[in-house]
Amino acid sequence: MRWIHLGLTVLLAVFMLFMGAQKFGAANPVFQYIAEQSGIGLFEPVLRIATGVAEVLAAALLLAGLFVGAIRSCGGMLSAGIIGGAIVFHLTPWLGISAPVAFDESGDYVHSPMLFGMAVVFFLIALAVTWLARQTAPGKASA
Repeated sequence: MRWIHLGLTVLLAVFMLFMGAQKFGAANPVFQYIAEQSGIGLFEPVLRIATGVAEVLAAALLLAGLFVGAIRSCGGMLSAGIIGGAIVFHLTPWLGISAPVAFDESGDYVHSPMLFGMAVVFFLIALAVTWLARQTAPGKASA
């Protein structure tokens, strides 16, 4: 079980780092689309960058948790919270399950359910990492 926990932790950390790093480049189609659909300009770029920072922080906590077990549950919980928020937005009319994943040559959005599927899978992985780290969670009473 220890190796499964380590593997899931590394997989989740790589995913969070990959998704977070994408938020620091040019405009992101997801956040730009939400800003257009909702009429709330705060989504692009402010919330895009804040989400990227949170995702990179979650990845750092997960990786640090490989050496200090008590931190791993914090990274798992932060990851679950971030990904849970993404799932909520996918279920709103602002984004939808078939979300924009890229821009085509003409500048229009290319839609796909891929992001929603990845969010569900990695949300379950984040919950598993958090549950498996429950014995080393901060504030856990010793028996």
